[in-house]
Amino acid sequence: MKKLPLEGVRVLDVTRIIYGPWAATLLALLGAEVIHVEMPKSGDTLIRLVSPGGVFPRNLSPGMMCCNANKYFVAIDMRKEEGRELIRKLAARCDVLMENFKPGTFDRWGIGYRQLSEINPRLIYVSMQGFGNWGELWERPSYDAYAQGITGLAEITGFEEAIPVKSQAWIGDFLSGTIAAFTTLAALYWRNKSGKGQFIDMSQAEVLMRAMDWTWLYISLTGENRKRYGNRDPAVVVSCIARAKDGFVAIAAVREDEYLALCKAIGREDLEKFVNYEKRVENSEEIYNAIEDWAKNKSVEEILRKAEESGFAASRVMNSKNIYESEHYRKRNAVQIFFDPIYEELCYPFALHFSNADLKVLWSMRPVGFDNEHVFRRILGLPEEELRLLYEKEVIGKWDERIPTTAPPEGKEDKAFY
Repeated sequence: MKKLPLEGVRVLDVTRIIYGPWAATLLALLGAEVIHVEMPKSGDTLIRLVSPGGVFPRNLSPGMMCCNANKYFVAIDMRKEEGRELIRKLAARCDVLMENFKPGTFDRWGIGYRQLSEINPRLIYVSMQGFGNWGELWERPSYDAYAQGITGLAEITGFEEAIPVKSQAWIGDFLSGTIAAFTTLAALYWRNKSGKGQFIDMSQAEVLMRAMDWTWLYISLTGENRKRYGNRDPAVVVSCIARAKDGFVAIAAVREDEYLALCKAIGREDLEKFVNYEKRVENSEEIYNAIEDWAKNKSVEEILRKAEESGFAASRVMNSKNIYESEHYRKRNAVQIFFDPIYEELCYPFALHFSNADLKVLWSMRPVGFDNEHVFRRILGLPEEELRLLYEKEVIGKWDERIPTTAPPEGKEDKAFY
């Protein structure tokens, strides 16, 4: 059986909402043993109660499911000293701890990096904040829309004459979580050489700012703010989305031969004089107007056929149903249909393909505290009597039947597999 890339790495995931849980999920998908910590009964109410339309089939929260997979779920009340002691014991046996509570919270609780690194000097402690752990904005919370707004990402998105647009996908959370996982891998590599752990200070805002390509160099060289350009790329011409008679198409012609082919296809050979890249950028409005005037009188299929015949790139603007049913993505397991022992057949997007590792989604989110016994007995070696006392004191706990998304579907209370 092929070993997984992060097999043998143990992660304590004390994160909430999307940003943190997604970072830990990436490590879990790569083979790390990830222990996700929530509050007893209510769990992470900020994401367990998130669903478009307020619908929760099979007690699933789509919001939570999309950022959690292959983890063990425990429930610890960290407001209590005995709960914090469990965190210390787990951290002593982990390679990585991830948290995204308000900066300073874990330090006040005695489970911050300074305290835990004394217990486990090899611990990699990843603190995922909106604005980092220091600076003028360090105390501010951050959510996806807030991050897209305060970083300027929303301001450059949309059409110039309209209002700024927030991405409907939670790009601030997923991109920042991905970078958090990336920095964790770098820290693990460094630890293999040095033997030392370290503190990683992650800022969601800074990740989004870095993702805004040429924005910062442009303003430093010109002193001008970046504008909104709608569906036209002002720096890579041609790259746009245009309206057809019966839908939308994405069109790209970047190389000179592609550009010349596009000019001929739309019957605008007069635009061939702009084949030089600099001239294309200078005359982008005229070029884009010509493409849009041509596309609006054609069907999507006509445009795609013309692109294939001529030698430029064009694609139908796909919707999620198109992607879900795509033979290409199904064959690649990029749209992965899997059987969850609790929630049965589910779908999870997947983008990790290794030739020497069999990566897959094994299970989705879990009910609150679903893996308590498995984790506390196997990893900490807690005897039955101590577990019983912790339950009685409500230091640890499980789901609340009154909150369906914290509980398993009826009849699935013991459907875990290890």
